[in-house]
Amino acid sequence: MTVRGGAGDVTVPENARPQDNLYLAVNAEYLKNAEIPADKPATGSFNVLAENVEKALMAEFAAFASGEKETPAGTEFQNAVELYRQALDFEQRNADGAKPIQGALQKLADLKDFADFNKKAADFSLNGFAVPVDFGVDTDMKDTKHHVLATSGPSIFLQDTTQYGTEAGDKLLKVFESQSENLLQLAGLSAEEAAQYVSAALKFDAKVAKIVKSNEEWADYPASYNPYDFDDFAKYFKSFDVTGFVQQIVGKVPERVIEADPRFLENAESLVNEANFAEIKGWMFVKFINGVTNSLSQEFRDAGFPYRQAMFGVKELADPEKNAYQTANGLFDEVVGIYYGKKYLGDDAKADVISMIHKMISIYEQRLSNNDWLSQATKDKAKVKLQAMVLKVGYPDKIEEIYSRYQIKPTSKGGSLYENLHAARLEQIKYNLEKLDQDVDRTTWNMPGNLVNAGYDPSKNDLTFPAAILQAPFYDLQASSSTNYGGIGAVIAHEISHAFDNNGAQFDEFGNMVNWWTDEDFKQFKTRTQAEIDLFDGIEYGGGKINGKLVVSENVADVGGLSNAIEAAKSEADANMKELFENWARVWAMKASPEYINMLLAVDVHAPGPMRANVQPQNFAEFYEAFDVQPEDGMYLEPEKRVNIW
Repeated sequence: MTVRGGAGDVTVPENARPQDNLYLAVNAEYLKNAEIPADKPATGSFNVLAENVEKALMAEFAAFASGEKETPAGTEFQNAVELYRQALDFEQRNADGAKPIQGALQKLADLKDFADFNKKAADFSLNGFAVPVDFGVDTDMKDTKHHVLATSGPSIFLQDTTQYGTEAGDKLLKVFESQSENLLQLAGLSAEEAAQYVSAALKFDAKVAKIVKSNEEWADYPASYNPYDFDDFAKYFKSFDVTGFVQQIVGKVPERVIEADPRFLENAESLVNEANFAEIKGWMFVKFINGVTNSLSQEFRDAGFPYRQAMFGVKELADPEKNAYQTANGLFDEVVGIYYGKKYLGDDAKADVISMIHKMISIYEQRLSNNDWLSQATKDKAKVKLQAMVLKVGYPDKIEEIYSRYQIKPTSKGGSLYENLHAARLEQIKYNLEKLDQDVDRTTWNMPGNLVNAGYDPSKNDLTFPAAILQAPFYDLQASSSTNYGGIGAVIAHEISHAFDNNGAQFDEFGNMVNWWTDEDFKQFKTRTQAEIDLFDGIEYGGGKINGKLVVSENVADVGGLSNAIEAAKSEADANMKELFENWARVWAMKASPEYINMLLAVDVHAPGPMRANVQPQNFAEFYEAFDVQPEDGMYLEPEKRVNIW
């Protein structure tokens, strides 16, 4: 019987055969000894690398803050260090207690009725409060040179709509209810007021959860593009003055708006109305208080921890030093990422990785030429898209303007951590809304250089590989070419494959949502992506099952990435398929809390690491040849079930 990705029990003997379970054969020893940090829900190849990056930068920030090392030049970095100092000053944070948020709580308490909410909703939005109808400026998916006003439904308290009404979801909501009441009382509300607001908030959240999209629905990215003439859009709101709201936040009423969740729009009137005012007010209180715990005292941090603990299975909060670094890095991520990239990414490694990306694009073109299921017209369009890809490797050349807008007021001048973070949030809102009449800046990055990740942006047709991922086990200048192709090579090809996954395939070389396929080709493509859904759907893992539809885009990218990495490795003189597949399995090593695994199964568009390690190799003849896998072996998948897309 095939493993179909099963990671098995990590207590399996270390001598598991790769023919039966590649993931365990490579990782069993590591998994037996690996310890999940107390403040994290998981560990593994990505996590260990991220922790090492974090440790290095934490040490540097501590030295900058103490004056042991000179802070790098530039106002933005100096502000990041000042914010770190302030976040680390728990003596002051504890002395301040709930004082910094009293003004915000009073604004919420002063809301009298729905008419009052209607008048003040835009002001609440511009001041960073959650409101049930809100807007932001985004790239227009069908005209990616320009921006457009966009909206969607309110976010829910649980991670996914499918968790509501389940035993696990009910337990989490109980924890959230208790936590929210405690936080409101800490902030100075009476027990009766706190219970009243939280009860109202949970009622409103339950109504929202019945209407808004699930994570599986959100995974269909193009389905988020639903343009409306603004006048037609506004007709869905009878009680809420949506036209006045938009006029106040962007200074005009635009001709059209993009609704990401049409089901919310169709039900907006039933949610946002006078009868629900008390519930909306309670919801705003609960959203606010749960969102500020990390910028207040240790008492607030502790009181805001139980829900995260229950959701992710984390044992402890991050210690003060780590919290201070994470706070500074959270706001100044691009600034810190550029510093990290310049210091830690060597020119040779950067040049080598860029060369690998160009090679992988070239391999992709060759494979398209040899493709036996696409028409020539679609192949030609796909090649144009490949050749137009923009590469972003290491870190950006310039700091985005938003970071220079953050002004950090030191404690000595009357500033507080909460006030500085709140002011920064207001700058972010303003910066976003200002973009409505500006052209899209295609040079901005979606990821900082110190993030262990990689990405493809369909609206820009660009590939991003931050400096932090360009190291072992993903990439090592001293490793064999096949080892690197099983790591960073497969990651590179994975991101390229996102241009041709079930979402990316619907965007052209400029990032516009345009159909460039023939009807017959797209029909064949959908059949192949369905096979990838079927391959993963229902695999049991960690007490749950994989939802094949939720993870399909990442799995299409995985199978495409691995096929192209194999092809690239075979072109090298030292090609070694065993090394490639072993490193592929190594990068997906993961040990996680049961709570975290269950959460990922519900919300993550990626299959769990062990599944990625085991299932995809079963699709390739090279894997069977490298390890002499036979029909009676656990990793054997019948040829008719193997998936080949790119």
